[in-house]
Amino acid sequence: MVRLLLLMFIVLFSLPIQAQTTVSTFHNISLYWSPAGGISDKKVIVQFKKNDENEWHSGLALQYNPIANCGINPKTNERYDKADYRGSIVNLEPGTTYDIQLTLEGTNTSATIQASTWSENFPVAQTIVVASQSGQYNIDPRVGSPNGYILIDGTGSTIDVNKQNNLCIKVRNSAYVIIRGFTLKGAKKNAIQLFDSHHIIVEDCDISDWGEEDVPGSGFGVNYQAAIYGPSYHLDNYKQNIHNIIVQRNKIHDPTYPSNSWAQLHDPNADPNVNKNYHPAGPQAVSLGMSFIGNNVIRYNDIWSSEGHYFNDILGQWENSSYTGFPGADSDIYGNYLANGYDDGIEAEGGDMNVRIWNNYISDNLIQIANACNSVGPLYIWQNVFNHNTSPVGSIYGVYGPVIKFGNAGDPGFMTGQTYVFNNTILQPNGEGAGGLGTSEGFNRIIKHCQSRNNILKVRDNTVNSISVKPNYNVDIDYDYDLMNKGYPDGQETHGIPNSNPIYANGAPVLNMNTKTGNFQLAQNSPGFDAGVIIPNFKDVFNGVGPDMGAHEAGTADIVYGISAAYQIPLPVEFVSFNGKEEKNYHLLSWRTASEFNTDFFNIEHSTDFERWTTIGKIEAAHNSLNQQQYFFKYQDIQPMNYYRLKSVDYDGSFKYSNIISILGKIKSVSIFPNPSHDIIHLRNKKANMEIKIYDNWGRLLQTSNYNGQYLDVHSLPQGTYYISINGFV
Repeated sequence: MVRLLLLMFIVLFSLPIQAQTTVSTFHNISLYWSPAGGISDKKVIVQFKKNDENEWHSGLALQYNPIANCGINPKTNERYDKADYRGSIVNLEPGTTYDIQLTLEGTNTSATIQASTWSENFPVAQTIVVASQSGQYNIDPRVGSPNGYILIDGTGSTIDVNKQNNLCIKVRNSAYVIIRGFTLKGAKKNAIQLFDSHHIIVEDCDISDWGEEDVPGSGFGVNYQAAIYGPSYHLDNYKQNIHNIIVQRNKIHDPTYPSNSWAQLHDPNADPNVNKNYHPAGPQAVSLGMSFIGNNVIRYNDIWSSEGHYFNDILGQWENSSYTGFPGADSDIYGNYLANGYDDGIEAEGGDMNVRIWNNYISDNLIQIANACNSVGPLYIWQNVFNHNTSPVGSIYGVYGPVIKFGNAGDPGFMTGQTYVFNNTILQPNGEGAGGLGTSEGFNRIIKHCQSRNNILKVRDNTVNSISVKPNYNVDIDYDYDLMNKGYPDGQETHGIPNSNPIYANGAPVLNMNTKTGNFQLAQNSPGFDAGVIIPNFKDVFNGVGPDMGAHEAGTADIVYGISAAYQIPLPVEFVSFNGKEEKNYHLLSWRTASEFNTDFFNIEHSTDFERWTTIGKIEAAHNSLNQQQYFFKYQDIQPMNYYRLKSVDYDGSFKYSNIISILGKIKSVSIFPNPSHDIIHLRNKKANMEIKIYDNWGRLLQTSNYNGQYLDVHSLPQGTYYISINGFV
């Protein structure tokens, strides 16, 4: 993978400023700052680095977005929006301290702050082993500390209450507790229920067969009953304090009773002429209530269900038009396999303040991600893959919905938060995938304060638009560098690829259902290959001359979802130089790297025509290094024309190529003029009818022409350096 290096200098100022704060998770840090002089036309520039390193990196700039009249959060006594500028630094290493520099654009107003990501190693001070049992297990209270969690170890144990108890595990007034390794079955209501608890980890559990029938004889479950449940502020009359909940590496599946679909009345006795009576209601996988504090993480879970046991929403709660909602501020949802809901795969609605949803595989829902509406923001949705969308025939909203919902949830006054949508992929298996951003069939929803980049938005054939077109309603929108097969708003997508379909590499797109391992890479001849744009901190590591559109960068390892997933920080080999020179009877190649991360070896490849490449050597890499490394290689079987490139291969099999260099032997010369050129070039040679091929600096064939002895038209090539290959030259 190639990383764009920006050379810069940073000057730190010591001016009086307003306080800045951060909130961390494993891989991300939320930023909050209200500097003096903040205003809508001034962004906050973000730079960050590891505390023990010298190189600074760029984050995505923060937008000025105070939410007027948002009120005070009763749990924190702060503004619901916390600060005028909000945003996230992402793709960080766990358990690492970072220096962060914030600068108000165009001013000397600056702030520095230090923050650490969560460690993935939680210290255990006490272990309680729980054997298999048929009754409810109570954790009430158990209070550990950040330096010593209480481990409730159910490894190999089953709690099956056989509908004789409401819960399998009840957690009340507890903190810093790990619930690990249980098989949980038969809860009448919720498998695990959290009351007034925080810093709870639920991991490595297998949870199924929970919930009760709602209306007798309907066959449908009670709304919001869940495998892991936190009571709602309104539903349970508890002013709960549920926050800092980690749900990881669990299998959650097959509740006892399903949700109804949009084609079915939840209550058979309800008025069939009222649309809201068809709204899905039933079990969820994870439901954490109205999160006033949040800071929750849901990652690396396998969540699915069988026919006849579908979820309502897979992950979610309420309430949509509010400054709270699911999953709560400063929360992450990533690395999950999520399938089989009648409404939303992920219902991230309400405040959505520094909520981050990425690298999930989501399938078989009416809507894959619901975000109606985002009232505070920012909400980040990136690098997700969306597969099959469906609802039964007869649904009042059709058999599929938008991939990302948008809309106003009945109150457009709450549509004040920002949404960023980067590098997502919509698949269309048998033409049964999702609609677009706020679109399904001919329907277009309201979108406000949204930026999209590098997405593959291939929607169903009968969907009119890939991105919602709703003039005078969709405001503060910024769409570009997306691949789309259908319509989009006028004035947008200056660098987008319209009316196109992706072409996937051999074997893609496919997900191995046994391993939850998938390949969604574009083929080199696909629209969108190398055609994306660099997005600071979100997509600034890539192969080739530019990022690929979509969720899977070509030349990288397959993506793993669910309980076998592991996050890898996108840190590539950083090439400083690659050079070659002719010595007596051999060519000497040399290269330097600025740093290496999990690099296994380098293959040295040779070509005489830019098309056929042969591996001529292999050199072991330094593997992991923050220091510059120097390498040399001698090649003796030299030809009249010689091109060389390096292929750096990581331990996981992913790789990247260097730029290509050339060393020409003794061949009949030909001169090119003018050089440099703006529009045409001439070859100083009398022979006509030569085949001319033009390649870029990474060996991609850009143009093939027959030279007629007069000139070669190159006006369509962007500014850069190119190689010319000549066939037929004498």
